[in-house]
Amino acid sequence: MDSPGQPKGGNRSREARHGPSHSSGPRQKDAYARLLSQHHSVKFRSYLDQYAQQQGEEHLPSALRQGLVHSDKQDIPPRRRDQALIECSDSSDFSPSPMRGKGGEESSVSLYMDKLSVRAASQETERRHGVSDKQRRGERRDTNTSQDGDVESGEEFGFVRPQHQMRNKDRHSDLPVENHGKKNMSHGASPLKASSTGPVPEQEKKKSKKKNVPKNNLDNKPDGPAHTDLNADVSNSPLNKVKPAPPQGASVPSDKGKRNRGGRGGSKKQVFDEYMTVEDVSHWLKRGELVQGSIRINPKKYHEAFIASPDGKRDIFLDGIVARNRALNGDVVVVQILPQELWKVVKSDSEGVSEPEAQPGKGQTPGRKSKRPPSPDVIVEAEDEEQLAGSLQSVALNTTEVEGTKEVLQRTAKVVYIVEQKHSRAATGFLKFLPDKPFAMFSPVDHRVPRVNIPLADCPHDFPSRPGDYTNILFIARITNWPDDSNFAEGRLAKTLGQAGEIEPETEGILIEYDVDFSEFSDEVLGCLPQTLPWTIPPEELRNRRDLRKECIFTIDPATARDLDDALSCKLLPDGNFELGVHIADVSYFVEEGNALDFIASRRATSVYMVQKVIPMLPRLLCEELCSLNPLTDRLTFSVIWKITPEGKILSEWFGRSVIRSCVKLSYDHAQSMIEAPDKLFRADELPACSPEHPVDEIHRAVLNLHAIAKRLRAQRFESGALRLDQMKLSFTLDRETGMPQGCYVYQYRDSNKLVEEFMLLANMAVAHQIYRSFPQKALLRRHPPPQTKMVDDLQEFCDQMGLSIDFSSAGTLHKSLNETLGDDEYTSARKEVLTHMCSRPMQMAMYFCTGVLTEERLFRHYALNVPFYTHFTSPIRRYADLVVHRLLAASLGCGPPLELKGEEVQKQATQCNDKKTASKRVQELSAELFFSVFVKESGPLDSEAMVMGILDQAFDVLVLRYGVQKRIYCKGLEGLETFHFHKVGKKGEMTLVWAADEAGRVGVRQEISIFSLVDVQLRTDGTPMKYSAVIKRPNETV
Repeated sequence: MDSPGQPKGGNRSREARHGPSHSSGPRQKDAYARLLSQHHSVKFRSYLDQYAQQQGEEHLPSALRQGLVHSDKQDIPPRRRDQALIECSDSSDFSPSPMRGKGGEESSVSLYMDKLSVRAASQETERRHGVSDKQRRGERRDTNTSQDGDVESGEEFGFVRPQHQMRNKDRHSDLPVENHGKKNMSHGASPLKASSTGPVPEQEKKKSKKKNVPKNNLDNKPDGPAHTDLNADVSNSPLNKVKPAPPQGASVPSDKGKRNRGGRGGSKKQVFDEYMTVEDVSHWLKRGELVQGSIRINPKKYHEAFIASPDGKRDIFLDGIVARNRALNGDVVVVQILPQELWKVVKSDSEGVSEPEAQPGKGQTPGRKSKRPPSPDVIVEAEDEEQLAGSLQSVALNTTEVEGTKEVLQRTAKVVYIVEQKHSRAATGFLKFLPDKPFAMFSPVDHRVPRVNIPLADCPHDFPSRPGDYTNILFIARITNWPDDSNFAEGRLAKTLGQAGEIEPETEGILIEYDVDFSEFSDEVLGCLPQTLPWTIPPEELRNRRDLRKECIFTIDPATARDLDDALSCKLLPDGNFELGVHIADVSYFVEEGNALDFIASRRATSVYMVQKVIPMLPRLLCEELCSLNPLTDRLTFSVIWKITPEGKILSEWFGRSVIRSCVKLSYDHAQSMIEAPDKLFRADELPACSPEHPVDEIHRAVLNLHAIAKRLRAQRFESGALRLDQMKLSFTLDRETGMPQGCYVYQYRDSNKLVEEFMLLANMAVAHQIYRSFPQKALLRRHPPPQTKMVDDLQEFCDQMGLSIDFSSAGTLHKSLNETLGDDEYTSARKEVLTHMCSRPMQMAMYFCTGVLTEERLFRHYALNVPFYTHFTSPIRRYADLVVHRLLAASLGCGPPLELKGEEVQKQATQCNDKKTASKRVQELSAELFFSVFVKESGPLDSEAMVMGILDQAFDVLVLRYGVQKRIYCKGLEGLETFHFHKVGKKGEMTLVWAADEAGRVGVRQEISIFSLVDVQLRTDGTPMKYSAVIKRPNETV
């Protein structure tokens, strides 16, 4: 079997590296040389290297010695080569097996294995006579054992793509083979060559560990985000001021613990490498020898992880938990690229793909929670109401092609340092009792998190005597330490949540796992709010603001909204133009920079919206009262007012602090009914209470004028090259008494939503220009990089083969293609949704940033909006980034104090906002997924038509049209299916299903499945909490 980690073809010679051969004659064609030239198995190479290490290369045949030499391009130290090439599924893999050639004579493998066995026997004899390993070959090797004494598997060894599945059925049992610790580097040598020296004395090793992996108090998590710029000068780096170490969960080998382990015979083997020093990391990052990025772990195949390539091309692959080196999903890590012969060979489009996280009901794996949605890792949006987002499935390949094939090599790497642990190190899961152990085993629901040893003292008092009572009880655990010699982390039990599958325990678990602060605000924080209630605007404040209280200003929000942070106005001027205003709650008036309220808001960074509740960024007194633009109440605002023509041409604009009195609170439904009935005279009882100063017909005219201008602005925006990627959103109706889901539906995005969105976009763009002009070094903007080129090229090829005329040359041409090429029938919207999902895969995520950290203005652009500058200004009640922008805007206009934050502090806050926005979106998705799974359990099974949106070799994904969820259907799990066959035409996958005849007399049926095929599916609960599945219904056609 060819190794996936090595290209096909002959072995590369390294004679140039090692000097001329000792023999000037022709190469000796012995059995070992023939075998090496014909076979590229990683397992064989492991045996070969082990034999070479035992024999010493000077005793090998010359051809074999040359065969052991690796590529000219990279230098692998012997110790690292040993690490990289061992691969075994269990202890039986070390036993030689008889292998014979076709003619019955012994094969080369058999000859080699016999020789290896003889050598092993001689080693045992030497040991009995007192000959130590170090005397014979300088260093000892053996298999690694777990805490339970089991032989560790080689599947999760980080550098080599696994050849065998684990024998252990538990998905958490990642069993890596031995790693040999950290390789110290001097600045004079490449990190790839750093460990070529001989064995390090024990005393030196201990000193090295103390220096390189300093201890960290895992219980004392810093209040602020620890953002580290490792590209900065080491002397000025914050990492140089304190002892560097991963903040949580990264184990620090204790010298005391190692001394207590006793002699060599009882010592535990090191599973993970030690981390490099911050000095080495900084040095090699500057030289381009290391790569820094956020790690993304595949939720479907948790032994696979990826980080983005700095050149913007294909992602870098990390194979196994050993290669991840105790990093968890989302952590900012530094990785070392492995030599090319250890890169992964990718043979199909489905290999080397990082699976996205889950969205409501989308493609579950066997397990309790679905982990496959449009991912929060891609948030391509213009404003909160506009969901331009899709999922990120980054094909993680390298452009190197294997000679003579269409296979490509994927760069692989291993983690050598954790810069910042973004993951909360908290997880929901279940406890398992372990007899005769002082700890219980905690198995997280998220398989990307390791299993955790929990002290029995943390467990319920009757857990040891009645463990069965807790089989379905959900717990929260926090990782406090992860030793470098164990596959299992250590942690503490934080809380007992309750019965798995119930809404409140599951919701609390989601919030804790994603580090959402849902605690009550402290007295110190509440003390920053006005203490005299009811609060009124001070007269001196009124004098400093533009008074707009007599204007016809109103809000348009979801019917259930209580934090109303934006309002609109539109007044016809005598010259036929309009005075159009966007008025945003002036939160910065109440939240002073630097106080306790500001600090907690900066840490939370965003409100978190779940199906049944909201976790607010600010205290409810501000969110729902003092800042909320409630009707018939004087409120402080920040306004942007334009003079604009009916065609949407802006003649002038004004920014400033103001005071308004909203005349009515409209819902999107109210505004939509006004748009759809322009000539109707609405009665007062058809709308919420209105101000007597502004009759209903005046409000109706204002809504119609806003709608007309918004349509023109929208048309201009898309003509100028903007892109919108709509995706279905699931909404629920809840029982008022129980809070349980009564029904669900696909949310409709209508003209009233588009109206509000268009003016929020306009205000955000105007403010972005204003604050960047005034503060070019510390403006907080939002950018959206263009999509990944290689993925776009692959998608273009796929669309061409499908006969779809999709133009990916720009955001504008893509938008136009999606709206013009998908037909005009009842399934047009479904086809568009499927194609939108595909087009969103190459998209990168939009992010906040400080303008001072980027040197080129072209990097500021927002790809989807196709504008040079963009920011968020319109939602300061629920987004901290908007609050910072308000402060910048006030300072630029001279109506507020100067911003105290420096440029690097603005960037630090921007990163915090990015992280919390991503987590918030993920929590929102998981909440919807939870409610939908409960709905399926209570109301299922649910039947629906579905459209095929992706085909794998043994499964296919469908869009369930009635509910807007995406599910993966596994062919092997279909009852009555006789056979299935997957094949590809170019990049187009197709599946043939053959249904067997059944007892009811129905004959066999052949069903062809391809992209856009319509199928009937049924959603049904699996009897496991938080899990439901989709099955395809048998068609009626005969073979």
